[in-house]
Amino acid sequence: MISGSLLKTSILANRHLLRLGQGEKALATEKSFSKVGRVNHMLQKRLDRLSEVAALAKSLNVAGDHGYTCETADLFFKHTVRLRWEKFLDSIKREKDKGVQELFPFGQFFPDAPFSQDESARELNVKIASDCYDYILGVFKEVEECRAMELLRNNKDRGDYLLCKQARIIAMTCTHAAMRRDEFIRLGLRYDSLVMEEAGQVLEIETLIPMLLQKPDNPSSGSPLKRVVLVGDHNQLPPIVKNPALQKYARMSQSLFSRLIRLGNPAICLDKQGRARPELADLYRWRYDKLEDLGMLADGSAAAYKLGNPGFVHDFQLIDVGNLDTESAPVPFFYQNIVEAEYIAALYQYMRLLGYQAEKITVLTTYNGQKHLLKDVISARIQWNPSIGMPSKISTVDKYQGRQNDYVLLSLVRTRNVGHIRDVRRLVVALSRARLGLYMFCRKELFESCLELAPAFKLLSARFEDSTRRIPRFTISASHR
Repeated sequence: MISGSLLKTSILANRHLLRLGQGEKALATEKSFSKVGRVNHMLQKRLDRLSEVAALAKSLNVAGDHGYTCETADLFFKHTVRLRWEKFLDSIKREKDKGVQELFPFGQFFPDAPFSQDESARELNVKIASDCYDYILGVFKEVEECRAMELLRNNKDRGDYLLCKQARIIAMTCTHAAMRRDEFIRLGLRYDSLVMEEAGQVLEIETLIPMLLQKPDNPSSGSPLKRVVLVGDHNQLPPIVKNPALQKYARMSQSLFSRLIRLGNPAICLDKQGRARPELADLYRWRYDKLEDLGMLADGSAAAYKLGNPGFVHDFQLIDVGNLDTESAPVPFFYQNIVEAEYIAALYQYMRLLGYQAEKITVLTTYNGQKHLLKDVISARIQWNPSIGMPSKISTVDKYQGRQNDYVLLSLVRTRNVGHIRDVRRLVVALSRARLGLYMFCRKELFESCLELAPAFKLLSARFEDSTRRIPRFTISASHR
């Protein structure tokens, strides 16, 4: 997720990020980026910065409660701090016989400032003093940003202020944008750039909604929106349309992203991948015109990709569950396969006992019924040792698009017919979620006979045959039973 990636960088201060809707709960952070969370953050920041203002006033021996409110802090800056800095700049030009540290007015506030005692390092000391003053400017700038928190008396108004005036990046789903569109227009939300993630999986009409969340200042001038960036993969899953007639004949399953690609609009296609081992990428490389590996993968310099998977002969493998008809459906279309569920539960326990971290393992399946069965079976099998814990995620392939993990255990469920994994785009999603290891459970004879899936299952079957040759064969005589 883009919003999750931004939290790991220092490109933008956290106070300028805002996440609307229920997706805020999915962010892998202890901080809250919802409206309420950001308001509480700003209120706490106000207290922290005002305490620094009070400490600065004390270090300057200036009487008065200058850290009481943002307004008193602003007056203190204008009438005391800024004047003393200007006096300091004038002094270092006139009184060259005195050291910078001696003239610096904020020395008591910065007792650990690394001033040099060497007289020849005057320019360096001036730079250090300037850096200290920049820090003070930053404190008062943040105090000014918090001033609205004093003037607005309830959290709703404070949240709306942060949304419209302070947030530089606002993250939300298209559904949330549709639900809150009238409110955004009433508040006068303004933005000139729109980035849409997983655009290939969004309905065409839903793609247009985020472009219409603001009123133009002048009806004749058009929308203030200047640029729209659609990020996605038309080789992966399309939008979900449950009505077959609308999906097939109205082509509602075609996203705006896919339409633009099909019409030949200029697009930037990434031709290198850095997510998975090259061997894993070979499973879906055939679906792209040109997909190579980043240099760190090609030359083996990436540490995580140099080592094999402990306890496994291969980094990806097909596990044949046999030709038994183990598929069931307690209710229509709620497909389950107890044999594959038991296989995956056993393999998961094996990996945990070998030392694999639970948060590095994801269990995927192609059907909702199997997802619920897997949760029940795994939770039942680990009762003997609760420290094993549940996997990072047990999900369907469709819901896991756009995410990844180091190791993926995949259940294809069906034993009578191929099912909707016949859609190659769904297969690409399933095969491309793993970075270091992929272990697939299915009825081999059924899926390798499917023409649409042949390029991937040719590699999987070859790995399967190699694995069976490595397994030693034992003969058990009756006397040893």
